[in-house]
Amino acid sequence: MNDDTEKTPPKDDPIASAILEILADGTSLTFKDLAMRIFETRRKAKDRADGWRGYMTAVKQQAVHLARHNRAEIVRKGKVADPNDFKGIVRVRRIMQSHSEASR
Repeated sequence: MNDDTEKTPPKDDPIASAILEILADGTSLTFKDLAMRIFETRRKAKDRADGWRGYMTAVKQQAVHLARHNRAEIVRKGKVADPNDFKGIVRVRRIMQSHSEASR
């Protein structure tokens, strides 16, 4: 292997990428809202209206993964929750880098 080749980071899971894209505008959404939006972008004519439920587990898993890697935050009652120990209705928001952090 050539030492000159730059290591590329592993690609995100498609659901994780979709979550980051949806949250790019600074909004915060519940797992249900994220699952519904992802489902709508992938929906086929024969899919049932409640097909978004099939995305719930993947959305939860990927949101926790993103939170553990400091790429998103899980928020409950306005406070950031521990991604390893949370319950109840939560929202997910993307962590935005400030201009000074981005230029480092």
